[in-house]
Amino acid sequence: SSGINAEYGQGKRGIEKPPFNLPDFIKKTGIMEMRETVQTSEQAKSLKSQMRERVRPKLGKMDIDYQKLHDAFFKYQTKPKVTIHGDLYYEGKEFETKLKEKKPGRLTDDLKTALGMPTNTDKIPPPWLIAMQRYGPPPSYPNLRIPGLNAPIPPDCSFGYHPGGWGKPPVNEHGQPLYGDVFGTDYEGYKQDDADEPADKAMWGALESESESESEDEGADEEAKAPQPQPEMDAGLETPAEGLDTPSGLQSVSAGLETPDIIELRKSKDLDTGLASSEAPPQLYQVLPQRQVEIGDGLMGTQHVYDVSAAIKNGAVPPTGAPSSTTAPSGEASQKKRKMREQQEANKSKKYKEFKF
Repeated sequence: SSGINAEYGQGKRGIEKPPFNLPDFIKKTGIMEMRETVQTSEQAKSLKSQMRERVRPKLGKMDIDYQKLHDAFFKYQTKPKVTIHGDLYYEGKEFETKLKEKKPGRLTDDLKTALGMPTNTDKIPPPWLIAMQRYGPPPSYPNLRIPGLNAPIPPDCSFGYHPGGWGKPPVNEHGQPLYGDVFGTDYEGYKQDDADEPADKAMWGALESESESESEDEGADEEAKAPQPQPEMDAGLETPAEGLDTPSGLQSVSAGLETPDIIELRKSKDLDTGLASSEAPPQLYQVLPQRQVEIGDGLMGTQHVYDVSAAIKNGAVPPTGAPSSTTAPSGEASQKKRKMREQQEANKSKKYKEFKF
């Protein structure tokens, strides 16, 4: 419970954080040695000279070759270790063992050094070989080839319990190996392939092509449309055909109603002959005459009106109680409005004239 409720980063208490280490391709430029020499020279200066350099700093103290810098970043630069896309970091992830870089049966130099084995040769058996010869191979890796157990030992090596010996080969009472070809004679009963099991390299994220999806849809439609087998009727329930014939004189289809070869659905000119010749085709629209009048005293005045009397005469617009045309406002009202505007403008001009600065 304490680990669940702990805050992030509390598990790293007491762990010494190593200082930042420059990559090897930058160290090879010699920048670290140049910085050390500059720092030692600055420490040897007096306080007065240090204050003077702060006011007027000197440039060009570290003279580094730009060709080395170019080669370091464009020729010898190595890719840092980063996480893959979508992989999240959690506390303590950097201390976990990366199992993808490890392979069972192969001993690293660090492990050989910890076990006291020489790192420059593979002719020394691991210390757990004798226990495997006694109890059998590891059950988690049934196809793992282990020299001295189910695979032949390296050349110039021998079985035995002396220093550098490979123990006792596991055999049965007839002298045949128990787990594999330990003597290198290619025993048929325990022959194993050197190659690992073939891995499935099919891309699991590949998109299906349209042709495959269409063929699958067609196959499903055909299965749905396939006629289902109907259950067979009993032999005694068949409908007798005799006595159910249609009597003569009652034909199901009357004469003269045969289906024509061609059916014309478009309207032809012959159908228009049924209309009266006196009737004219209906008029879709009518242009109303426009007149120009003076602007009235309304809120939204206009200078143009339309004469609707011509349309009422022709029957295009039904007559209503409104007048035939939008009449212009009377001349008296327009004159009164004009006089009121002139008086307002005169009053404004008088106000500005009476005002004194």
